[in-house]
This record gives sequence, C-alpha cells and structure tokens, in this order.
Amino acid sequence: MPKPRVTVAPAPVAAQTEQSAQDAAPPVSYEAALGELEALVARLESGELPLDQLLAGYQRGSGLLQFCRDKLQAVEDQIKVLDGDALKVWKPQ
Repeated sequence: MPKPRVTVAPAPVAAQTEQSAQDAAPPVSYEAALGELEALVARLESGELPLDQLLAGYQRGSGLLQFCRDKLQAVEDQIKVLDGDALKVWKPQ
C-alpha cells in the first residue's frame, strides 16, 4: 500500500524575505542607523523574539553599530583635518 502524500503549505516567505532585505539594507544616515539600532535593542530586550530572530537581530545590530562607529570616526577625522590634526575641546557659546 503506497504511503499517503502529505503536502505542507510553505511559510509566507515573501514577507520574511522582504523584511530581511529591508533589514540588510545599509542605513541612509547616522540618525537612521541609530534609530533602527535603538528600536532593535528594545525588541531584543523584550524577550519576545524567537531564537532565529534573536540571532538575526544581533547580527543586524552589530552591523548598525559598526556603521555608526564608522560615521563618528569619519567626522572625528574631518574635525582633526579642520583643526590641524588636534582635537580641541568644544566650548558652547
């Protein structure tokens, strides 16, 4: 007697793929990256994400953090160039 065939409906891959692609896209600015990073940290700390999403969130957060660090370093390097290679203490007026 042949075994019955079991058909499993696929998960909504399109929605997952679209979200993954959006998450993998580089941020458009430091402020956008920082905002996404803050929201991501809140979701990670909530304890409500499944394990696979925790890992993906951690990886995205790591990338966002590096993006922010790189942007800040670029600004600091530009300030050094403008101030003659020495960072000066900024005094608000």
